[in-house]
Amino acid sequence: MSELTVGYARCSTDKQDLTAQNDALKALGIKPERIYVDHGLTGRNRNRAGLREALAACRAGDTFFVTKLDRLARSVRDAHEIADDLAEREVKLSIGGSVHDPTDPIGKLLFNVLAMGAEFKADLIRSRTRERMKVAKARGRLRGKQPKLTAKQEAHLGKLHATGDYSKRELAELFSVGKSTVYRAIERAQRKTAGAGGPSIICAVNF
Repeated sequence: MSELTVGYARCSTDKQDLTAQNDALKALGIKPERIYVDHGLTGRNRNRAGLREALAACRAGDTFFVTKLDRLARSVRDAHEIADDLAEREVKLSIGGSVHDPTDPIGKLLFNVLAMGAEFKADLIRSRTRERMKVAKARGRLRGKQPKLTAKQEAHLGKLHATGDYSKRELAELFSVGKSTVYRAIERAQRKTAGAGGPSIICAVNF
C-alpha cells in the first residue's frame, strides 16, 4: 500500500480478547505499531484514548481500518461524525477491507445500514442486560448494599443500649460501625419493642 494505514480495534469488556481483530488488521497489511486499541470500553463512549490516538495519527491520503463498523461506533450519529471527520481530512475509511466512499449513493446506504445495525445491537445488549438484572433481583441474587450489622448483632446492640451502660459512641466503637448505623439500629429496636407491646426504653445519651 502506497499510503500509510492506521488500524483500530476495540472490545467492550476486560474479559474479551482483541487477538481476532488484531490478526484481521495485520492481514490487511497494517503494521502492529500502527494498530491502536481500546480495551474494556463500549462503542458509545467517545472518550476513548485509543480512538483519539488513531484518529490523530491519520494524515491526508491515509486509510483508517476497522474490522467492523461497530468496533468504531455504536450509534448512527457517532458513526457519521467520525466518518465525516475522516472524509474532511481526506482520510479513507475501510470497514473490513472495503473502502467507504461517502460520495457513492450505494456506499452511503450500506454505511447507514451498518451504523443502524451497530446501534440496534448495542440497544439490544442493554435491554437484555436490564432484563437479566430484573430476573436476578427477583430471585434474590441482587440484594444491593449488604447491612453492616447482622440481625443478631443489631439485637445485641439494642439490648446493650437499653441497659443505659453504653453511649452511642461507645456502641459504635464496640461494633466497629458508624454512629448513623448505631442510631438506625436503636430506632429499629425501639420500634420492634413498641410494636410488641413492651416498654419503649429511650436513653438520652449523647455522643
